[in-house]
Amino acid sequence: MDEVEVVVAHSERATLRVGDVFLKVDADQARIDVEVAAMALAPVPTPKVLWRKPPVLALAAVPGKALGRLGEPSTASPQAWAAAGAAVRKLHDAPLPHWTGRAGRDLDALAAELDSECEWLVRNNVLPADLVTRNRQVAEAALRPWAPAFTHGDLQIAHVFVDSNGNGIGIGIGIGIGIGIGIGNEITGIIDWSEAGQGDPLYDLATLMLGHEEHLGDVVAGYGPGVDLDVIHAWWSLRSLLGVRWLIEHGFDPFTPGCEVDALRSRM
Repeated sequence: MDEVEVVVAHSERATLRVGDVFLKVDADQARIDVEVAAMALAPVPTPKVLWRKPPVLALAAVPGKALGRLGEPSTASPQAWAAAGAAVRKLHDAPLPHWTGRAGRDLDALAAELDSECEWLVRNNVLPADLVTRNRQVAEAALRPWAPAFTHGDLQIAHVFVDSNGNGIGIGIGIGIGIGIGIGNEITGIIDWSEAGQGDPLYDLATLMLGHEEHLGDVVAGYGPGVDLDVIHAWWSLRSLLGVRWLIEHGFDPFTPGCEVDALRSRM
């Protein structure tokens, strides 16, 4: 008999694995509504919805192995990273969904949230003031007008799966989780669509590349024209500044080597 494995669990949601079925438990059914609708519209491989009975969504595993994981070296080939870039471009060129996603937040509200988080980080001695100030300056470049695209909204590398001769399975939620063996160059699935919607396409690319700047050229080669590297750098700073408190409060460690705090330090 298959055992029940807790893949991810925090106060907002949880994911359980039973064999090749993943059960996502979420008290916010609007978030699950978005996930199901986005997967139905996305022109890229996504998990198959097996059934839904609120508050549970059952998904089939996608084949392959995660492209990588934040804080760990990626074993993916340059061709796999380029394939990820091409898949993201296909998503961004698709017809727009009718709702706004995480990557499409109001700029004034986002700037206010950023200022509040920066103040909290300094006031509570979580990060040095000069580190926060420098990254707040870098983040400014992301707060500009953008043409909306169909965005994933949480495109961590652990949410992008590539082929591994059928030997891997994967699922993700919030903080991405990938399980698999081997790696190839075909994108076999993109998971965790609860933040999808209209948004800034460069937010997706920045999220994908966070902590793996060495593969930026490969992703851009696959994605094609229209990538402003200054905005990518800005989203790295902005996303990391906004994420530190949430990660700490939900039991994760942004100080892990290669993760959010290191991303902030790299901008100094």
